[in-house]
Amino acid sequence: MNRPVRLVAAMLTASAALLLTACGGSDDGKDDKIAGAGAGSRKSASPSPSTSADGIDRPEIKLPVDMKNVFDGQKTGDAVKDAVLADSERRINAVDAALASGDLKHSALAFYATDRALTGLYEYTKANIDKNTSWAGTARYFDRQVTVFSKTSAAVTYCVDESQANLKNRKTNKVTKAETSPDSYVFYNTAMKKNKDGVWQTRDLSEDRGAQKCQP
Repeated sequence: MNRPVRLVAAMLTASAALLLTACGGSDDGKDDKIAGAGAGSRKSASPSPSTSADGIDRPEIKLPVDMKNVFDGQKTGDAVKDAVLADSERRINAVDAALASGDLKHSALAFYATDRALTGLYEYTKANIDKNTSWAGTARYFDRQVTVFSKTSAAVTYCVDESQANLKNRKTNKVTKAETSPDSYVFYNTAMKKNKDGVWQTRDLSEDRGAQKCQP
């Protein structure tokens, strides 16, 4: 396993079901009480807010020099799809920044995730922070596809190549090289919704580790 503890399957929905439910954009109506969860509002904890080109005050996200996420296909030519992809990237970086720093309280996670995704990602991140587990190297995100269902509902699917991402002990800074295997390639299916502040938040996600469609 190249990256930290995998997301618990019970926290996630099935990939096929995700795309079907994303179209409706509905939720189960219950908000989990997680520290810093402000549904993407400006009250969310952030290290250093800054106003982006779209006028949204966003938390600053910084990854350490030994941790790099590479995102292929950042521009589709469609403004809405590009905005969805950009916030999907920010959510991914928010999780990794929290893993690297060990600071979940002041992470941007609650700014870019909500509902079941926030619950699962929060528990995933906290479990790794508690174990001083992070990663170092490069993760490449490719074959990213966006489906827009409405003004506030979309889905993003993508593959991740984790073959160059290795486990790191945050306390000792020791990096352990992990062997590359089919499990180093992962398919993700994420449901996105746009909140009142204009942020495309991840509301649900599923993982298929070792997916055939993502193998080199």
